[in-house]
Amino acid sequence: MPEHSWDGTDRAILRELQDNGRMANVELADAVSLSPSSCLRRTKALEAEGIIAGYRAELDRDRLGLGLTAFISLKVDQHSRETSRQIEAALTAIPAVVACYVVSGEADFLVEAVVPSLASYEQVLLDQILAIGPVTDARSTFAIRTVLSRGPMPLEHWASNR
Repeated sequence: MPEHSWDGTDRAILRELQDNGRMANVELADAVSLSPSSCLRRTKALEAEGIIAGYRAELDRDRLGLGLTAFISLKVDQHSRETSRQIEAALTAIPAVVACYVVSGEADFLVEAVVPSLASYEQVLLDQILAIGPVTDARSTFAIRTVLSRGPMPLEHWASNR
């Protein structure tokens, strides 16, 4: 349970930082109508609670030559926690894999991969993903165009019921 009682000001800080994680504290404080010291204290508290999980640069896939995004639904056999750990470790070790989810429904895992071309995707799929022992089936869907890939987290519900 969080040690801090979060409020609308905390939501405002999170909204601003989701939009611009490099915003200087003085600028952030001004945007949320706080003194710089109060703003920094609240931001540090959000970080300490793990609500702000980190900061990173967002890179343009196309400009990096990674113009093909594939979503791969994986089915596995031998369902167990150990099998899941084995698959998760193997998938996170593949540089092309940028997101991975354990899902319910037809598939067991949903993987997002970015690659330069269809030929490189074939190599990742055949040589790396399907080489993971318990993986029995892979179904691929390719993104034609990205509409939204990094939307801010909705915060309307958060803190209102705390």
